[in-house]
Amino acid sequence: MSPAVNFDLTTPELSFTASGDAIVSRTVHHSGVRILTEEVPGALSASVGFWIAVGSRDEDTVAYGSTHFLEHLLFKGTTTRSALDIAVAFDEVGGEHNAMTAKEHTCYYAKVQDHDLGMAIDVLADMVVDSVLDPHEFDVERTVILEELAMADDDPSDVAHERVMETVLGSHVLGRPIGGNPETIKAATRDSVMAHYQRYYTPSELVVTAAGGLSHEVVVARVLSALEASGWDMSTRSDPAPRRSSEPAALEVAARGLTVTRPLEQAVVALATPGLRASDERRHAFAVMSQVLGGGMSSRLFQEVREKRGLAYSVYSYGASYADAGVFGMAGGTSPGSAHEVATVMKDELFRMADSGITADELTRTIGSVAGGSALALENSDARMIRLGRAELNTGEFVDRDEGLARLSQVTREAVQSMAEDLANGPLSAVVVGAVPEGMAESLTEQPRVATGR
Repeated sequence: MSPAVNFDLTTPELSFTASGDAIVSRTVHHSGVRILTEEVPGALSASVGFWIAVGSRDEDTVAYGSTHFLEHLLFKGTTTRSALDIAVAFDEVGGEHNAMTAKEHTCYYAKVQDHDLGMAIDVLADMVVDSVLDPHEFDVERTVILEELAMADDDPSDVAHERVMETVLGSHVLGRPIGGNPETIKAATRDSVMAHYQRYYTPSELVVTAAGGLSHEVVVARVLSALEASGWDMSTRSDPAPRRSSEPAALEVAARGLTVTRPLEQAVVALATPGLRASDERRHAFAVMSQVLGGGMSSRLFQEVREKRGLAYSVYSYGASYADAGVFGMAGGTSPGSAHEVATVMKDELFRMADSGITADELTRTIGSVAGGSALALENSDARMIRLGRAELNTGEFVDRDEGLARLSQVTREAVQSMAEDLANGPLSAVVVGAVPEGMAESLTEQPRVATGR
């Protein structure tokens, strides 16, 4: 077992053995580019991601949704590759490639056979460095994104979760939708998106992670060569961009309700409150609490809402953590007539855990569930690649599976109850989407539980 390893921004080279004899290596190049790899014995595939630590929360000088807009545009061609060339490069080797825009980062990634990793690096580097943002393609992709937003707006679960972030986080930038909205996308200009691209897509902001069947030295050489071939000057010295501050954000602490009335057969009800920051030391207790409450078929919410009462097909709890804020939520889909009852059960189960804690059996079962789930997830090179990226960008600390399970095993029932009580005493916001009476969500924000002062 390897202890947690600190990813100091000033350490140029680092290498250590992680769980399962995987070799994790990290190079901080003098240009500011950071390259991290995990060499997995016996792996025949490899995944690579090009990460930029800019997300929807960073859109201060451009229309909201521009970061996601830019993500789309980078697939539309460079000075040497057309959009078709990019697609064919991966299709002809049976590879996968895609991208994701989040609130705090953007990642362009691919998964290929190990011997095709060099090609994947070349293409992704070209996309990141040398995208042309063609004016015609800009307008074409604007229409595509508007269709994407319309599709999401037709999904009541998507609507509920987007609105939950707004209700819990208020005016904080993390409350904004990642994709923007139709008005902001229509207002976006190529010049402003290009300026956004040129501001953030620089060596000091770039993190490259790769995992699977690979050699760290070969990956580093290929990445640096590809970036230079695509147009970056890799000789200029620059420090890596600092990580985001983890100081707690000053949120507008209040319970808010939002009812979105629509003629749907099913209603989605979501309850949420401010949660944990990504670096919060209580995150392991939080993980146990959320798993016991709504993390699987044996969870309390699933058993009470679905198995005993038959009120919902899907019901669960979840958490989202960022540098300076977080959200904890519970959600379920049910008939409009049962929405209020489902919400009441959710609150009751959270309050019951806050008052009485969890059992020893629940704690043991949850640790076993997380252990098995993490082992299965790490069978995939893409999960390992993403773990490296998040460790580098978010916390600056690499925690491998064995160390993570060791920390989880130290969680006590008392810590879980304390975590549940903190959340139960927080401002509980509500969002309901469906054919429900106006004001239903607002009525759910009432707090029947009084803080006990633990």
